[in-house]
Amino acid sequence: MTNSNNRSSHFIPAPAPEFGAGYTKITKAGDSSSGGLDTQMDFGIKVQSLGEVIDEASAKESVWLLISGEAKITLDGAEQTVKRDSIFNEAPTAIHVGPDTPIRIESLSEKVEWAVTRTTNDRKLKPTIYTPDTLSPEFRGTGLVQDACLRNVRLIFDYDTNPEANLVIGEVVNYPGRWSSYPPHHHDQPEIYHYRFTKPQGYGHAELGDDVFKVQQNDTMVIPPQLDHAQVSAPGYGMWYLWVIRHIDGNPYTGFEFTKDHEWTLNANDQGWKPEDQ
Repeated sequence: MTNSNNRSSHFIPAPAPEFGAGYTKITKAGDSSSGGLDTQMDFGIKVQSLGEVIDEASAKESVWLLISGEAKITLDGAEQTVKRDSIFNEAPTAIHVGPDTPIRIESLSEKVEWAVTRTTNDRKLKPTIYTPDTLSPEFRGTGLVQDACLRNVRLIFDYDTNPEANLVIGEVVNYPGRWSSYPPHHHDQPEIYHYRFTKPQGYGHAELGDDVFKVQQNDTMVIPPQLDHAQVSAPGYGMWYLWVIRHIDGNPYTGFEFTKDHEWTLNANDQGWKPEDQ
C-alpha cells in the first residue's frame, strides 16, 4: 500500500521471480529513472554459471557480496575459495576493491549469485575479502519492547573500519513477525535495501516516511536522505536485506537519528503495553 505522493517511485519491484544468468541492473549512478532517486551507486545482481570466469578492473570502487554458491577469487596475487549456502544462517562474504584493481572470479558451482555495488572514488583502497570468520553479528533490540524488534545486524565495513571507502555495507536478518531498522531512523546519505525471504512467497512491509510498501522476494528500495524508514516481516517468514549507504562528499555516514516520537522504545525499563490477561 502506498500513498499517492511521488515517494512511491522509490520502490523497485523484482524484475523476475529469480535473476537470470548475467548482470541485472537495478540502479545506476547519475540515473534517477530506477526508484526516482540518484543514489550515486550502481547496484545489480550478477549470476554466474558453472565455470564462468569474470576478469575485470572496474574504474569504480566495487563490492561483490556473495548471496549463494561457491567461487574461486584471485585478488592481489592470492587465491581464495569462498562459499555460501544460506544468507539466513551464514555470515556474509564480500570482496571490496578500489578503482582499477584487477579481480578474477571463477564459478565453482552450477550457480553463483552476487550483489554488486559500485561508486566513484579517487582514493587508493586496500583490496579485501571479508569472510564470516572476520565479522561479528550484532543482535540489536535485545530486551527492548518485548523483543519485538530483535534482529541480527551484520556490518561488513563502515567509516570507522574503512574511512577511505565511499560505501558502507551490511546485512540484516529480520526474524519472522518482528521489526528492524527500528525505531524508525533517518540520515543525510542515500541508501539501498535489497530483500530476500526464507520462502519465495514470503513478504514484509517497509516504511518510507508515511508510505508503506509490501516488499517481496528480490524487491529493492532506494531511500532518500532524511526520510524515516523501518521494516517488519510477516509472521512465519524470515526476511534478509542487504543495505548499502553512499557517503556524501564532506559528509560521510557515521550514524543515524531516531524519530523522536518513538525513541522511548530504546528504554529497557519501558516495555510498552501488555494485555492484562498475560
